[in-house]
Amino acid sequence: MSEMTLEVARREKTGSGAAKKLRRDGKIPAVVYGGDRDSMAITVGSRELTDLIRKGDHGIRSVFLLKLADSDQTRHAMIRDFQMDPISRRPTHIDFIRVNMDEKVHVTVPIHVTGTAKGVKQFGGILDFQLRELEVECLPADIPDEFVIDVTDMDINDVRRVSDLAIPPGAELYDVDEDRVVVSVAPKAIEEVEEPEEGIEEIAEPELIGRAKDEAEEKEEEED
Repeated sequence: MSEMTLEVARREKTGSGAAKKLRRDGKIPAVVYGGDRDSMAITVGSRELTDLIRKGDHGIRSVFLLKLADSDQTRHAMIRDFQMDPISRRPTHIDFIRVNMDEKVHVTVPIHVTGTAKGVKQFGGILDFQLRELEVECLPADIPDEFVIDVTDMDINDVRRVSDLAIPPGAELYDVDEDRVVVSVAPKAIEEVEEPEEGIEEIAEPELIGRAKDEAEEKEEEED
């Protein structure tokens, strides 16, 4: 995993008012904690962070080297949590957690599916993507970019399980059942043919009875 340096500044003022002003100035309120040290309120440049995430291979799971402005202090950290504006889709607050490069961490790694399953393309089956991420334990430098499953050869009723994933060296699956299904190809649902509604004969029956009664009465009148 490549290392990305991100300059941060100590945040002197807290509160909603101060946070709004920082966002107007292109800054993101943040906090860094963990590593047996006190938490610190900081700010990061919104554009700088976005550019690093886009350029990196690991997105928000990247390991950052946080460099405190106007000092020589640096510390490795990862994004533990973040809040997003629902309209602009821009981060409004970020939680960083300090990490040691020689200590294992638990991280969530996404699963991506590639290709078009044979059972879908040729037979109209349905691809059921059941598990989209896995938690792994590894050193920060060994965090996988993603797990990839090629479903091209999957036919109807075929499944791919966690045990079918290629786990890179240095990473171990954490608290997961290896028999759990990741993706499967189900047959296309058969449309049920609608049965005639019950009661049709019952509706016609009174009419027949009535007609038979009328014919009987007419016959009796002719005999009289």
